[in-house]
Amino acid sequence: MTLQNNLISTPRRHLIKGGLGLSFGLGFGLTSTHVLADTAKTQISRTQLPFAYGERELASFPEKKPMIVLTSRPVQLETPFEYFDKKIITPNDEFFVRYHIANIPRIIDPSTFTLKIGGNVANPLELSLKELKTKFTPQKLIAVNQCSGNSRGFFEPRATGGQLGNGAMGNAQWVGVPLKDILKIANPGVGARQVSFNGLDTPVLPSEADFIKSLNIDHALDSNVMVAYEMNGADIPFLNGYPLKLVVPGYYGTYWVKHLSEINVIDTEYNGFWMNPAYRIPDNDCKCVEPGTAPTKTVPINKFTIRSFITNLKNANTVITNQSTEVRGIAFDSGIGISKVLFSSDDGNTWQETQLGQDLGKFSFRGWTTRFTPRNSGELRLRAKAINRAGEEQPMSAKWMPAGYMRNVVETVTVTSI
Repeated sequence: MTLQNNLISTPRRHLIKGGLGLSFGLGFGLTSTHVLADTAKTQISRTQLPFAYGERELASFPEKKPMIVLTSRPVQLETPFEYFDKKIITPNDEFFVRYHIANIPRIIDPSTFTLKIGGNVANPLELSLKELKTKFTPQKLIAVNQCSGNSRGFFEPRATGGQLGNGAMGNAQWVGVPLKDILKIANPGVGARQVSFNGLDTPVLPSEADFIKSLNIDHALDSNVMVAYEMNGADIPFLNGYPLKLVVPGYYGTYWVKHLSEINVIDTEYNGFWMNPAYRIPDNDCKCVEPGTAPTKTVPINKFTIRSFITNLKNANTVITNQSTEVRGIAFDSGIGISKVLFSSDDGNTWQETQLGQDLGKFSFRGWTTRFTPRNSGELRLRAKAINRAGEEQPMSAKWMPAGYMRNVVETVTVTSI
């Protein structure tokens, strides 16, 4: 079944030329009056993340400010943490990038692109971008996308995987089509158990697994899950998944499939590599194990843990004794909603409630501010702790798992009062 085969009235083509090698030879252009450079601005410098072996390159990629480069093939770019201060919505050019396989699409023509929906459905579909934008009621939602391994570099002992700081996250306003509205037309059949999602990125070698993810059918029919075509009022940046991205609010970014091109309703539990054995967490209450041990049973990673950060101060900053100092930050959880953020200037011995900023929705960052006046010179250990509407709060000590996922300990920023 096809709703309509009309072309977009003003065709645009997103084009990437060249490879993603260590020289960052990534080109990007548009077949319209707006043309970007054929090769990325390198603007390479160095930065040091606050953990062992944390030296990284900073480089500009197409549509991106200078970002922290974890790897260039596949592309993994972390947002410098200072970008988060005073910004509840993360600009598109500051949003982190995480690919799992290196063979990303080079050319995507929006006038010919289609999203295919098949499997156990009564009405298989092929939808053009124009059909998605005109034949469905659009949905708007502000939601955080966070990499499962965000903050992995802080795990002690060291956990396997990319050693990320705290910048593999971002908060954006997404516009698109509720997935349930698409599935309603496709009409899943009796026995439908899960829905799988595939994008246009493909394995480099035959031995590699294609990046395919799945959600239980009930979750796929949740009103918040979206096929997004717009990010912060513009097309989704190429490196964040143009032209379509699966948005799964409150769930880790592994489910947010980029360049979404194929949706299949299936009667079994999908067990491809990126669902099993990859992206698994311990199946216990704390979702953790003793350092150096392995879990006896695992489940797919799922909802965010609750988190908060101080954004305007960092380790080794100085503050002035007997002078009022502003502290700012952000907090978020899986969608229960932040009810309060507490701040401590004495390593958690005493706490004061902060002032929460505007509520942009339960899946969004929530800003917070407070002030404190240091009375004595010397080292101060500043901490922020979020609490949500269900009474869940961040732990004071870090939990551990071999894959280094889901870190949400109360973070510490050490400053000096002078």
